[in-house]
Amino acid sequence: MRRAQSSTLTTIDLLRHGECQGGEIYRGSTDVPLSENGWQQMASSLASERVLAGEEPWQRIVTSPLRRCRLFAESQAKTMGIPLHINDAFREMHFGDWEGRTLKEVWQADREAVSRFYADPGSAPPPNGESMQQVQERLLPAWDTLIETHAGEHLLLIQHGGTIRILLSWLLQMPLAAVTRLDIPYASLSRITVFDDGQQQMPTLVFLNRVLSRGVHL
Repeated sequence: MRRAQSSTLTTIDLLRHGECQGGEIYRGSTDVPLSENGWQQMASSLASERVLAGEEPWQRIVTSPLRRCRLFAESQAKTMGIPLHINDAFREMHFGDWEGRTLKEVWQADREAVSRFYADPGSAPPPNGESMQQVQERLLPAWDTLIETHAGEHLLLIQHGGTIRILLSWLLQMPLAAVTRLDIPYASLSRITVFDDGQQQMPTLVFLNRVLSRGVHL
């Protein structure tokens, strides 16, 4: 893969969507909208980051196509007057037989499979669902393209708890089995910088879940 000829520093803020309609279910590819509270959570996180930055920090927004991410992204891109890119690779993982069902219902019906998934999500996918390896295989090329296409920019990437965890596990060289140890709350904002010296890319986790709807966490 071609690298930049001069050094660049790209900043990517990972924003998880807020609370959704439908309660505590395995959403995955189930395309539900945000609740009113979810909209407020995400708006609060971005407003807090603007206060910290002292300016409008983002040059473009990239979003998952699912409504709980896309509709908010469209609104913010219009308000900020910046480009919006919808990228299907950043959609949430598909939970197979668990899609759209409540956590309680799935636990009662398929306790052993749920236990295996949370104990080792890297090798025990939901029945008929996407494995985390499959999710990673679609995420990483999209991430690399994002970094190369928009080198040196400050991007806002709006997506999902699962995809953020999987991206972070790869960037931090963590095993996929450890992704459930990463807490990614609704509307939380995390920052990755990627320094490219023309030979290699060096990612750094600058902060994790610093800006939440409940206030600013340093």
